[in-house]
Amino acid sequence: MQLDDQSNPAAKILPDAQSNLSKKEQVAEMFNNIASKYDFLNHFLSMGIDRGWRKKAIAEIAQIRPKHILDVATGTGDLAIAASKIGPQKITGIDIAEQMLEVGRKKIAEKNLDKIIQLQKGDSEALPFSTDGFDAVICAYGVRNFEHLEVGLAEMSRVMRPGGKLAILEFSKPKTFPVKQLFSFYFKYILPALGKMVSKHSRAYTYLNESAMAFPEGKVFCQTLERCGFKNAKARPLTLGITTLYTATK
Repeated sequence: MQLDDQSNPAAKILPDAQSNLSKKEQVAEMFNNIASKYDFLNHFLSMGIDRGWRKKAIAEIAQIRPKHILDVATGTGDLAIAASKIGPQKITGIDIAEQMLEVGRKKIAEKNLDKIIQLQKGDSEALPFSTDGFDAVICAYGVRNFEHLEVGLAEMSRVMRPGGKLAILEFSKPKTFPVKQLFSFYFKYILPALGKMVSKHSRAYTYLNESAMAFPEGKVFCQTLERCGFKNAKARPLTLGITTLYTATK
């Protein structure tokens, strides 16, 4: 299997183009800096719609009744917490931003889910898990931030057992008028301004817009998934195409 990092234009979008750090290091630093405000902004800026998106992703993997689930780029653990409702034995969340994980661990403890969900620091492009070890792999709004997209996706395939299920949520671009125009204006101007005001981070939500606009979506991303070891990849636009739910098997 030959991987092609050129298939992801979003890899060239950086939180800070003037920094000498790698994209991976910049992303970790950015999320660590906004960790305390992340959950509020996530729900506020999406007007709460993000909760429904996560439910739809979890409904997809629920079809195979997974016992062991891996949540890649788990952040503060919202998707892992949603996955706990379908009765798995164990959910492992992994992320490169330790401050995001700390917020997640507190939430999980408050919900008495710490016996089911475990969060750990780790690199999505070098997952510290054995081959075929998980029944399902999930990821919400994380693959866009991979420095090497196909390396990360191939790792997700490696650690998922044959017959397992993949569910990925990622932003996409609406295609119909006037949703396309309204979404573009909101994402380019309103969201970065509100995000900067609340998070106090000058680039985090500008980077979100730029990386989302550059990310290879729909059919192109499905082809990327299949090139990285998955099969039957499908793209399901949600909320008029604002986000897309990708599913695949192995």
